[in-house]
Amino acid sequence: MRWTSSRTKTGSQQSGRPPAAVELSPIGVLAAALPGKGEPPVYAFEPLPAGALVPGIGEPNLRAHEAVAGAIRTTLGNVGPRTRAVTLVVPDTAVRVFVLDFDSLPTHAGEVVPVLRFRLRKMVPFDVEHAGVSYQILSENKTECRVLVAVLPGPILAEYESAVRDAGYEPGAVLPSSLAALAALDTQQPVLAACLNGASLTTSIALGQNLLLYRTLDLPTDPDSRLSEVQRDIAIAAAYFEDKLATRPRSLHYAGSGTADDFARWINDPEMSVVELSPRPDTGATTAWGNLSLAGIAGALAGVA
Repeated sequence: MRWTSSRTKTGSQQSGRPPAAVELSPIGVLAAALPGKGEPPVYAFEPLPAGALVPGIGEPNLRAHEAVAGAIRTTLGNVGPRTRAVTLVVPDTAVRVFVLDFDSLPTHAGEVVPVLRFRLRKMVPFDVEHAGVSYQILSENKTECRVLVAVLPGPILAEYESAVRDAGYEPGAVLPSSLAALAALDTQQPVLAACLNGASLTTSIALGQNLLLYRTLDLPTDPDSRLSEVQRDIAIAAAYFEDKLATRPRSLHYAGSGTADDFARWINDPEMSVVELSPRPDTGATTAWGNLSLAGIAGALAGVA
């Protein structure tokens, strides 16, 4: 899993990040590319048949491999990337994300991942030794080191990467959707964010280069139960925000299915406004993408020249 293996800050971008990205979700494939230096992205979307992609960590995710690979090929073909390498954004429920504390970590990147694998062995219900593991240093001093770690089961990672290669491209960096979306933020102020991805909701709290909360919740299929779980999870995240920062969040940055206004009606909190985590551009669309959020794709391309 080639997200990063370096002492970099979350949200800071890597100079080697490809100038194109593709995000896979149960409803379809969204692609974007930067035509040239200083030019705005071009976007394309291709829907997937129901059940073609079912994200998770326990079973195969791509139930219709050829359909997914075909959608990747179509969308990337529509945006005309400058390189064959693309950043791959995958659903949150296919990845486990942790913030871990250490006294220190080895200075050599090649020695860090084995330390992380050892720590993760009892934290995830799959084989860590053959999993994709990536990390970023959130904070580091002489006495402590705080690390953001993403781990993805090896067979699941292989599925996603194989679909990209079968579409004629090469997967570069691999990012979970909500972490990619957070990279689209450009503020040092504390931010409460929510990303609704299919049947899951990820809540997070970002403070400059630090991540105070990251929590992914699988949602029930029953609409009434789902609404209750969403409202409960947002309330928990808001309470955590207030506890850690001694102030109540006045706004929630939203990304996912539907609009910020739709989500505001869901959570029904008159004291907290809901805004788009990443603004929806007026130009750059080669195909319609409806009310899909572009935050994950925007974050994957943020800072790329």
